Amino acid sequence: MNEVFNRPLLGSLALLALLASEEVTAQAMDHSTMNHGSMNHAAPAKAPMNHADMAGASIDHSGMNHSGMDHGAMGQTQAPVSPRTPLRPITDADRRAAFPPLPGHQVHDQKTNWAVIVEQLEYQNFESSSALNWNANAWIGGDIDRLWLRTEGEREQGVTHKAELQALWGHAISPWWELMGGVRQDFKPASGQTWAAFGIQGMPLYGLELEATAYVGERQQTALRLESSYAILLTNRWILEPSLEANFFGRNDASRDQGSGLADSEIGLRLRYEITRGFAPYLGVSFNRSYGNAAEQIRDDDGDIGQTRLVAGVRLRF
Repeated sequence: MNEVFNRPLLGSLALLALLASEEVTAQAMDHSTMNHGSMNHAAPAKAPMNHADMAGASIDHSGMNHSGMDHGAMGQTQAPVSPRTPLRPITDADRRAAFPPLPGHQVHDQKTNWAVIVEQLEYQNFESSSALNWNANAWIGGDIDRLWLRTEGEREQGVTHKAELQALWGHAISPWWELMGGVRQDFKPASGQTWAAFGIQGMPLYGLELEATAYVGERQQTALRLESSYAILLTNRWILEPSLEANFFGRNDASRDQGSGLADSEIGLRLRYEITRGFAPYLGVSFNRSYGNAAEQIRDDDGDIGQTRLVAGVRLRF
């Protein structure tokens, strides 16, 4: 039995001895004596190719006769001379069905709109007294033509010193300007007076509003009023608005405290907070002054030609 188990062991030892002898032989080889520089690594030269010897060069195409080929015998379909199903002529009914009447665009040029804006409804306090002042306008109409109503006035110590109402027709001559024409009725001071009014109003810059109106009154009296205001948005709610109004007259009228030339001016600065777009309380200051013959008449009556007034009021829009 020991002989049977020793046979595989002897075979394994013989294999290991053979592998060890090959490794020793490989390590004993001396490669330093080999001269690799004398080896010719260049690629072998290729013989030039002669295309003239190819069989294709000797083919003679001149002997071919294509006239015997019948191309008409090839199977091809003929295009139809007329459509399989003829189209009937287009009638007026077809045209009306393809292009029915279309309604107009939904724009606002034909709609009647309106607005009421009370620019100033305020209490004014100054050195010698106090006053209630108002300035409002309203309009109704479309984008091109509108009817305008304007009113302004002042009550001091329960007495109305100035009050007027204007009815004007406005016609737009550009997106930002319109011509105005109508009448103005003065209720105070003194007795009433009626004027014919002609002017222009518009917005040359965003937030800047201008009005220039000329008047022709009774007894050949003439007048010119210039008004301007500029809304400065500090935020979407806080708005600072400077304003200017100046009145000119063509002749003296002592009964109405009207002197020729520049008669009076009012410069205001108001800061409002828009709780809503239609309700905005404000505080401000107003500088009023009379000039020229109008100032002389006020001095003769022992009045003040210049006043600084603190104002508090509300701006309304409906």
